[in-house]
Amino acid sequence: MSATSTGQDLIQRRAALLAAEPHLRARDIAARLGISEAELLALGSETATVTRLRPEWPQIIAAVPALGRVMALTRNDSVVHERKGIYGALEGGTHVGLIVGEDIDLRIFFTHWKSGFGVSERLKEGGTRRSLQFFDAQGVAIHKIYETDKSDAAAFDALIAQFATDHSPLGIAPAPERNKPLADSEIDVTGFRAAWDAMKDTHEFHGLITKFRVERLQGLRLAGETRAARVPAHSLRATLESARDRNVPIMVFVGNPGMIQIHTGPVSNLKPMGPWFNVLDEAFNLHLREDHIDSAWVVSKPTEDGIVTSLELFSKDGTLIATLFGKRKPGQPEDLAWRDIVTGMIEKEAA
Repeated sequence: MSATSTGQDLIQRRAALLAAEPHLRARDIAARLGISEAELLALGSETATVTRLRPEWPQIIAAVPALGRVMALTRNDSVVHERKGIYGALEGGTHVGLIVGEDIDLRIFFTHWKSGFGVSERLKEGGTRRSLQFFDAQGVAIHKIYETDKSDAAAFDALIAQFATDHSPLGIAPAPERNKPLADSEIDVTGFRAAWDAMKDTHEFHGLITKFRVERLQGLRLAGETRAARVPAHSLRATLESARDRNVPIMVFVGNPGMIQIHTGPVSNLKPMGPWFNVLDEAFNLHLREDHIDSAWVVSKPTEDGIVTSLELFSKDGTLIATLFGKRKPGQPEDLAWRDIVTGMIEKEAA
């Protein structure tokens, strides 16, 4: 929180903003006020009861299945991923967790989780919407879990009460400086390509770029076109439209340092709205800023089940926005209809 801004001052400025622009979202209000979203939430509100949660993140997430059908939300600066369903059992330990289910599919990195809140918000149209909201050390949202009309409201209230704590200072930390990447000339490109070709599983890719000290986008540039081919930035829209028209189920990965959230299944209701391209299906919503896509790549990785192909989207600073795959389970080959969609992007670009 700014040293020159008191809590009361921020509350007044927030009220003025909402009076002028009542549909502003919390993330945008916080940016306008010059504070983090976690700090904004910690201010409290006349229309919401905000409860600070103890930092017992695995225990909290392990209790979420009792809430019933909820909406899971994960985002980064360029895209919001929303998936409705019932949380399955939490697998893993205190640092990394997994929830693997048909509806809710998450890869959780608890070491980045620094604050959490239970929120009961009174809606203008009547009623109350409950949520659990989790943030990193900079107060940036990692993951949110919202009540739906099929949730157990009493279980939501009980979970918040169980993990409630006092409103101790958030202790927002400055963003860490990004490590300066190695120059292309410092990378063992020959070794990197050989290790790429020796992969047996797509999950080996993270270890590969760590071993060769190459950034993800830099690695795609250096991999060679048989492994990673750049395609037009508008390939996201074309890919989703083709998947819809051909009824090809896909996987959509969206993440931030603390969470990766995955949708698996078809997409149907696609709708552009200004700079946003949206999937507006009953169980899955995606809101992605197309103007943030600086580059798109079709990436081919070898596995024991054959080649696995993805579409990867990056922002101007090299941050991964989202990754799309065809629907696939370990031990199964890639859906050839999906491969045809994305490799068709390369052929169109070549033409």
